[in-house]
This record gives sequence, C-alpha cells and structure tokens, in this order.
Amino acid sequence: MNIHEYQAKQLLKQHGVAVPAGDPCKTIGEASAAAAKIFGSGHKLAVVKSQIHAGGRGKGTFKSGFQGGVKLAKSADEAVAHARAMLGQVLVTKQTGPEGRQVNTVLIASAETIKKELYLAVLLDRANSRPLIMASTEGGVDIEEVAEKTPEKIVKEHIDPAVGIQPYNARKVATALGFKGELFGQACKLIIAVYKTWWECDAAMVEINPLCIVEGPDGKESIVAVDAKIGLDDNALYRHPDILAMRDLGEESPLEIEASKHSLNYIKLDGSIACLVNGAGLAMSTMDIIQHFGGNPANFLDVGGGASKEQVTEAFKIILSDPNVKAIFVNIFGGIMDCNVIATGIVAAVKETGLKLPLVVRLEGNNVAAGKKTLAESGLTIISADTMSDAAQKVVKSVA
Repeated sequence: MNIHEYQAKQLLKQHGVAVPAGDPCKTIGEASAAAAKIFGSGHKLAVVKSQIHAGGRGKGTFKSGFQGGVKLAKSADEAVAHARAMLGQVLVTKQTGPEGRQVNTVLIASAETIKKELYLAVLLDRANSRPLIMASTEGGVDIEEVAEKTPEKIVKEHIDPAVGIQPYNARKVATALGFKGELFGQACKLIIAVYKTWWECDAAMVEINPLCIVEGPDGKESIVAVDAKIGLDDNALYRHPDILAMRDLGEESPLEIEASKHSLNYIKLDGSIACLVNGAGLAMSTMDIIQHFGGNPANFLDVGGGASKEQVTEAFKIILSDPNVKAIFVNIFGGIMDCNVIATGIVAAVKETGLKLPLVVRLEGNNVAAGKKTLAESGLTIISADTMSDAAQKVVKSVA
C-alpha cells in the first residue's frame, strides 16, 4: 500500500525524523490557514505540493494548463493562489499516464534555503535477506540514474535483523555522506530514526529524496527530510490499523479495489490478454510468455493457492470489466490448489457472465484429470492447452 507524501512525513516525524513544518490542505480555507501559519512563524518561503501517488509532480502539467504540481511561494497569498490552481484539478506526470490524477490534497510546507541535497532509503535486500540502508551524495535525481552512471556514489549498509541498527551503522553511512561536526550527530540520529520507521511500520521501502542540509530563518543549518515516500507491506497492515486508515482509495484502480475485497491480487495493465493464474511467480511467467509470442497482458491476477469457486467467478467479473480485454488465459498449476475447483469455477463464471471472448485454459497438477473432465463436459467453447507455450500461442493467435 502506498501513502501520500504528507502521510509519510507524519510517520517519519513520529519516529524522530526532522521534516519541514507544514499541513495537508483539502480546501482553500485550510490552505489559507496553513500558509498564514508558515509565514507568521518567520519563514520567508513556502512550497505547495500536489499530493498524488506518482512521481514527477514538479514537472507535471495540469489539464487546466497550469504548469507544475510543486510550486514555491514568497507570500501567503501566493501560496493560496497555487493551492487554488491545483485543488480539484487533474495533474499529468510521466508516471500517471495521459489520464492523470485528480489532486484532492495539497501539502503547504516551509521551504528553507537548501544547501545540499542527498539521498537516503531503507529497504529489504532480498538477495541477502537483510535490511539495507542505501544512501548517496546525489540527491534530488532518480537513484536508478545514479546507479547506472556513477554506482560508486551509492553507499550500502546491511543491518543484522537479529540486533537491529547499531550506532556504528549510522556512523558509517553519515561518514560516507560527508557529514561533519554538529551535522554528523544529527545525521546519525536521523538515519537511525528512518530505519526505525521502516522496521516499526513494516514498510517495504522508506525513501527520502532529497534529504537536505537546509538553512533555517535563524541561519542555522540542519538536516531535514524535504520529500518522502513510504510503501507498506500489505501483509502486515493488520498490525497497523492507524496506517491502514491512511489508504486513499481515490488513488487506486476501481478494479484493484474490487479485487482486494475478494482477496484477489489484481493489477491492471495496458494489454488485451487477461491472465488468471495461481501464484505470483507463475503469473509473472505467464505475462512473460504472452509477450514472448507477441501478445500483451491486460492484467496481473493471482487467485492464490486456495481459491474458491466464488473467487474464480469474481475474478472473471473483474477481468471482463476491462473493455480492453479481447481474450482470457487461465494458467493453473495445482499444488495446494485443486484443478477441479478451478475448472468448476471457470464453468460457473462463464455461464454467469455469458462470456463471448476466446478462453484458453491450461491446467496441470493436483486432480488435473477431474478438472479437464469438468471442462470437457461443460458444453462450453473452451480452448484447452497442455503446456504454457501451447496455451500462450493459442491465446495470442485468438486476438490476432
């Protein structure tokens, strides 16, 4: 689950990370109050930031013609004017696609003078099965670009999950980032606090880009998380009802929301061949083999290892809600899953939805003979396949 920047900063602040003063605003009245508070406390500059689940906001364009989803303001009136131009408008960025996202909230925050931009993130290194702190002196740009062009500028520090982050881990990262003097102590505390945010929130990733050395109204330098992004592990959200309450359904696909109600893992894609698969690994392989034979997957849909007939029926309904779908590829390997349960679900779903699209089914594994018999005796027009390769070629051919 993703959350907005202002929500990420709230979690970071709760764990001791310094963030700019600011408030989320959903109305012009709230924007006016937030701007007045910032300039009234001595700040000379504020930033107004559109809150959507997409990057590239600063370089984005609103469909109204207003340029930029992140704007600086030298007065409260200017900040309110920017908020008025953003709220309720659709912002298009390189990550939203041409349809864009409607901005329902803006963050109005203080904007101190930035002296230096850095990068800091905590994530799970799956290759080493350990938490990883990743940092760089190159902040404010895509970390992928840094990794490709100047990998030596990326600092990596693995943490032993049995003991957690230790002061020496933080000192190593702070030293590598070039912090000295009073800022060195601040950096160590902040690094530890960011790690604790990641650990205690069961986050998939905490990213601060940029992490900045700023000069405050009093001329004193400090380290502040100017921007923040947190992705949460969905499987752990039951432990965090307060974080779950941050979920913004308006930022999610309606089909993905409907799928989650039935414990289905669904992600909409841009292709025309729908996939219904059990297991994330098999789903990825299915999408790959569709593309290998010249097709384009319309979705990622994992029904899990123990799907019921009812879940399969709901999965079909969700698939058919996508007008781009021209054919359906069901690819099931029955380990825990009973192939006949899936077959029964397929038959029920086809009859209930009145499916007219080509349907290719490949079953293998537990109780596969009974499953194939159920499909064969259903009287429905189903294209059977024995291998993934055979099935993929048949489904791609059906939409050609």
